[in-house]
Amino acid sequence: MQAILSVRHDWERASGGRLEIIVVDDGDQDATAQIAAAEADLVIKLSNHSGKGAAMRTGWKAASAEMIVFLDADLEGSARHWPRLLEPLVRGEADLIVAQLPPARRKGGLGLVKTMASHGVLWLSGYTAKAPLSGQRAVRKEVLRRGGRWFEGFGVEVGMLIDAVKMGYRVRELELPFHHRETGRRWKDWVHRGKQLMAVGRTLWLCWRKPVC
Repeated sequence: MQAILSVRHDWERASGGRLEIIVVDDGDQDATAQIAAAEADLVIKLSNHSGKGAAMRTGWKAASAEMIVFLDADLEGSARHWPRLLEPLVRGEADLIVAQLPPARRKGGLGLVKTMASHGVLWLSGYTAKAPLSGQRAVRKEVLRRGGRWFEGFGVEVGMLIDAVKMGYRVRELELPFHHRETGRRWKDWVHRGKQLMAVGRTLWLCWRKPVC
């Protein structure tokens, strides 16, 4: 939160716009909501753990702006780079900006989820995605509204990307120095990847069976 706020006033002064910070607490048992309440414009606490897709949908629907920036909660100090995600959108160069993060600093999974996501996006939309799973992205609210549907869990980014391309919106991937908490090779990390694999698989199946257009 502090990293986001550290550049807020500079961005608002330079752009003439206003940043609205919305934090969605997805039924967490920690103090996320209480900590965020001191700085955020709006904190929404979901009663149950509903998953990433539901949290993102709740956040963008509550936003008053027509440009939405999604950021994961574990970016730490690198979250200060969020204006660079928004700049191409403001300049009218694209409708969906996806951050491509630097390579992981330690060994994690086997790349199965990313490979399946990349091949699925290419097969279903014709777009070659370098970072199909990246949660750091900026998008025009029009893209989300026109899509008319949302995807649950960890498949939300892949579904958003496929639908945006299919509907004819301009997508741009941008290399940015975000970094988040990396998973390793502990049992809980493999469980997380398994859930992610299944969620992405369900999203690809839905996009194939019921294309947005």
